[in-house]
Amino acid sequence: RKRPAIQPGRGPFAFEQPFQPAPFADGPLLMTLVQLVSPAIEPVGLADFKAHARIDTDEDDTLCLAILLAARTHVETLAGKVLITQGWRITADQAPKDGIMALLVRPVQSVDAVTLYDAEGTPTMLEETDWLADLGGRWPRVQLRRPAAMRLRGMNGIEVDVTAGYGDNSVDVPSVLRPAILMLAAHWYDHRATGFDFMTASEPARLFALI
Repeated sequence: RKRPAIQPGRGPFAFEQPFQPAPFADGPLLMTLVQLVSPAIEPVGLADFKAHARIDTDEDDTLCLAILLAARTHVETLAGKVLITQGWRITADQAPKDGIMALLVRPVQSVDAVTLYDAEGTPTMLEETDWLADLGGRWPRVQLRRPAAMRLRGMNGIEVDVTAGYGDNSVDVPSVLRPAILMLAAHWYDHRATGFDFMTASEPARLFALI
């Protein structure tokens, strides 16, 4: 299966067609996605991976941890979802005409803050009564109930901070995605070599059946 390409203006998790907001007031859609808080744990631990891959030495533990981290982030990208609880910030240059912004990351547990920056860069954190979150749909979104009357700064005038992921523990992750991480990590470990590059490493064909 051909690896999907990230398209400009879309989040790293948005391989499916995301929710499309109304046109922006003064130009094209331009949004960015930044991770604020990394997951506290990995959905697959070192001991579970070593048992799965039948590794009986501790010499490669550092490499195994790096492979597990890379495999988890790769599965998240392919699945279009983040797994363990994480913090993310979605930014937009300006407010859509209808005030609705797609959040570009899923699943979203909560919207934690919505902040506007005026032309001088002064932040204003909106009250919860000034925006409405829809987190239960296919694509989470937030609507500014009172689209910004102020003139926003030229770039990143709107920030939306969210908590995303299935939960704090590995048992919260969908059952098919943990085996996907194990399969990919074991494949990469078996094909490790000098100069191994996660960015160009192959995936096992059966991986996509799990995702």
